[in-house]
Amino acid sequence: MKKKGKPWHLFVLALLIFAFAYTAFFGISSQYGDITHTYVKGAKDIRFGIDIRGGVDVTFMPTDGFDATDEQMAAAETVIQQRLVNLNITDSEVYVDYNKDRIIVRFPWKEGESDFNPEAAIQEIGTTAHLTFRKGSSIAGELILEGKDVEKATPAYGPTKEGGQSEYYLSLEFKNSGRQAFADATTELAASKGYISIWMDEQNVSTASVNTAITDGKAIISGNFTQESVITMANQINSGALPFALSAESYSTISPSLGSRSLEAMVIAGVIAYLLILVFMTALYRLPGLIASIALLGQTAATLAFVSGYLSIFNSFTLTLPGIAGIILAIGMGVDANVITAERIREELASGKTLDGALNAGFARGLAPIIDGNVTIVIVACVLMGAFGPTDGFFAKLFTPIFFAFGPSTAGTIYSFGYTLLVGVLLNFVFGVCCTRIMLRGASRIKGLRKLWLYGGVRNDG
Repeated sequence: MKKKGKPWHLFVLALLIFAFAYTAFFGISSQYGDITHTYVKGAKDIRFGIDIRGGVDVTFMPTDGFDATDEQMAAAETVIQQRLVNLNITDSEVYVDYNKDRIIVRFPWKEGESDFNPEAAIQEIGTTAHLTFRKGSSIAGELILEGKDVEKATPAYGPTKEGGQSEYYLSLEFKNSGRQAFADATTELAASKGYISIWMDEQNVSTASVNTAITDGKAIISGNFTQESVITMANQINSGALPFALSAESYSTISPSLGSRSLEAMVIAGVIAYLLILVFMTALYRLPGLIASIALLGQTAATLAFVSGYLSIFNSFTLTLPGIAGIILAIGMGVDANVITAERIREELASGKTLDGALNAGFARGLAPIIDGNVTIVIVACVLMGAFGPTDGFFAKLFTPIFFAFGPSTAGTIYSFGYTLLVGVLLNFVFGVCCTRIMLRGASRIKGLRKLWLYGGVRNDG
């Protein structure tokens, strides 16, 4: 069965790719006075690794001379590591000095950070984050449950009351232990129209009257949250509270190893490289080459969107120099996929097939080698993410039978390479295969674009 496209497929899909690329590169935000509200993140919102933008080196110690046990120090290390993972900070290092009760942490600057405030960055990682629910409006009220009883905390935006104004809030799901405790407390307090107060490190987060019993194991925390604060609180709850309070004994800033102008140079080099690819592909393969360049733009934009988080509710992934190398390698795979397809179409036209026949046969013959090459790269990327990523990550658990004997060897720079490579290659199937074919089929239905020489055939096609 021959597959035929529609002329509008070419134009609509190309316009969608251009629009998406614009938002992925530049983002969408609004400015009200000194407040910027980001709707869609762009490349400038990416959290770059220490090697590109520098970061913070901080030494934490227990406060008030607290003598922590080795088990407590190990628990604190785990909580800090989990917080870094929840923030998508993979280019980080955490060391524990059990003899002197010290935890040394190195991590990159936050995305969009312009004044390089180390105190704010340290607070984000080292706050105790002890969450409690209590009866009444005082911290002296009877304890109902703690953060350890929360299964999952999710930041959200919308009305928290019927007919109320939309606001940022935190949606909670309790574990079985917390579900029953919360149900019993709200049942009791509903009868007397009492209050429940929520506290984070002895700071009141929210106080609400209880009108009905809540027995479904879910609750919300509302208050004067900003987008950033509600995401931070969700990350802290999900990672758990530290077993003791920490204070920063010392900290220092880390300069980027590549220099302050290296990122701008890489961006300029990337633009020049894309323009050269556009010229080369169009000159060599004509219309399929031009369409392949449009699909390649979509693949690059989508890769950056996966790195930046794209939507403001998601944290940016940490992009290191090896991560940029992963993007470049995936782009090369995208070019290779389109070259294979264009060459197959040219061969079919040379054998005497019609345009529609050449497109169908070229797509069919080019698919197998594209899949073979990309699947191999996907396997390599997964292995890299398993070997050098967070120890509790999906790929680390998947490859435990292989790597268990070597112990944890987290290296965020290599993990970033595996991540961008995996994302880029998977997106190659979407843009380099699917989108390219849809646009080419659409172009082939336009009368003025049915000349065989536009697809690599001879010029005297009539």
